[in-house]
Amino acid sequence: MEISLIRHGRFTHTDRTWINGSQFGDWVKKYDAAGVFTEANFPEKTKRKMADTKLVVTSDLTRAIHSAHLLNPQTNIVSSPLFREVGMPRLSLTKIKAPPALWSILLRSCWLLGYSSQTESLLQAKKRAKEASAQLIHYATKYETILLVGHGFFNRLTAHELEKAGWKSKTKTSRTHWNCTTYFF
Repeated sequence: MEISLIRHGRFTHTDRTWINGSQFGDWVKKYDAAGVFTEANFPEKTKRKMADTKLVVTSDLTRAIHSAHLLNPQTNIVSSPLFREVGMPRLSLTKIKAPPALWSILLRSCWLLGYSSQTESLLQAKKRAKEASAQLIHYATKYETILLVGHGFFNRLTAHELEKAGWKSKTKTSRTHWNCTTYFF
């Protein structure tokens, strides 16, 4: 049995306008609704795994679904909010403006340190990753080879749960868009 984890493609939401902390939530909504850029070439391993898989699973966010269809336009997918990226906490700072990338780093760091205003906590995300890995294992038992097109941070949490369940990979889960990491049992 094998489970492959792919991070979605580069997202099309490229607004880098400086915003305050209160505006960041709206920026995230636009990011979550955006698709991904069509690439001239995909990594060979990723294309090969997509061609060989018997089931494609994605989160229910547009960038994951769009990525799966770019890799294989004819593929049927199972989408679920279970595999969504971990949310960002909210911060009501209105006087300080910064680029969205800086807010992402700041808020993700705060989240890792325990601040989770209006989003799931790290503990809750780990519990969800455990549930997600159990679902992927269930699918792998049924279909033998499956593939998840998901998100960087949540894929890493899920990979950790697969490893705890005895699944092995020859490589670490990468943050790179379109990268594929395969776990074997």
